[in-house]
Amino acid sequence: MKNISYGRQFIDKRDIKAVNKVLKSDWLTQGPKVKEFENAICEYTGAKYAVAVSNATAALHIACLVGGIGQGDEVITSPITFVASANCVLYCGGKPVFADIQNDTINIDPAEVKNRINKRTKAIIPVHFAGHPANLDEICQIAKKHKLLVIEDAAHALGAEYKGLKIGSCKYSDMAIFSFHPVKSITTGEGGAVLTNRKDLYEKLLIFRNHGITKDASCFTNYCSRTMGSWYYEQQYLGFNYRITDFQCALGLSQLKKLDKFVEKRRRIVNMYQRGLSGMGGITLPQEKAHVKSAWHIYCIRLKNYTERKRIFEKLQKSGIWPQVHYIPVHLQPYYREKFGYREGDYPNAENYYKRAMSIPLYPSMTKRDVKYVIDNLAGLKELR
Repeated sequence: MKNISYGRQFIDKRDIKAVNKVLKSDWLTQGPKVKEFENAICEYTGAKYAVAVSNATAALHIACLVGGIGQGDEVITSPITFVASANCVLYCGGKPVFADIQNDTINIDPAEVKNRINKRTKAIIPVHFAGHPANLDEICQIAKKHKLLVIEDAAHALGAEYKGLKIGSCKYSDMAIFSFHPVKSITTGEGGAVLTNRKDLYEKLLIFRNHGITKDASCFTNYCSRTMGSWYYEQQYLGFNYRITDFQCALGLSQLKKLDKFVEKRRRIVNMYQRGLSGMGGITLPQEKAHVKSAWHIYCIRLKNYTERKRIFEKLQKSGIWPQVHYIPVHLQPYYREKFGYREGDYPNAENYYKRAMSIPLYPSMTKRDVKYVIDNLAGLKELR
């Protein structure tokens, strides 16, 4: 029986060799591969600084912390995202505020962002949904006008481009975060990174990643630190253990060399889907704006007859095809309903999208036969005719 999931990592012999080499070395964590990986991410994206961490949720958390998000601050983000995009604000004592999405890209609507800004607003976290960059130019202009921080949630978008620049360059933002989870553009197993062009943020990110501790003598505040030996360190903030390992970064370095090929393979699969599914009247296909290059993390179709989604899911699963839904709107999660009083109808575009959404398989190691199998099974469903 087939087993075609919505996403899957690709690991080859070179990846395994790179990890094995580190496992046989003197360093397993906090060693040279971490900085080497960070430098490689900067070289790829064009950002000045990168801080690799244990996962993308940790990346979002410390990005909010160094951005000064605190008690009573509000941060605007999209309701169509993984819960971490909003939870990171709560971790800092702030309040996530949602702005509805645009119907075409499923990204946050800048016009809705404007409507949510008040004197408590501190930042905007645009999410590059499915790898398609949000409208960064307009979001950046809004942020500058209101003196707000912009943190790009680019967990889906490593390898994507916006107006000719790589996502992660931070031209339109203060920081951007990536995810290296197995289903993302590249993987380190678990892992993430925060990118920035601001040295002040970079230096704080390094400290918050490591328990709030620094061993940099130029940063010491203790009056007697100059008389101490090389063992001396200072905890200056309440930080976290968000460190990533050297063998994870070795895998990341090896994967990064294949990133452009991965993205190109995803784009070829998307082209097959666009051609093979375009004649089906029961679904709406995702689109790509002319000024962007999507990383195509996921391929989300929308069902016109959404009442049949459960039945369609089950039929595909019986055929060995494992779709997914990205995402249940965050404001409809029980925690957010109970804490903030959100209810159905608050964000109609997001809710309408969710009712119809279904992600079908998309990953670099899919064969043409796999893609055709998915297309043929969808075409054979009477619910989609």
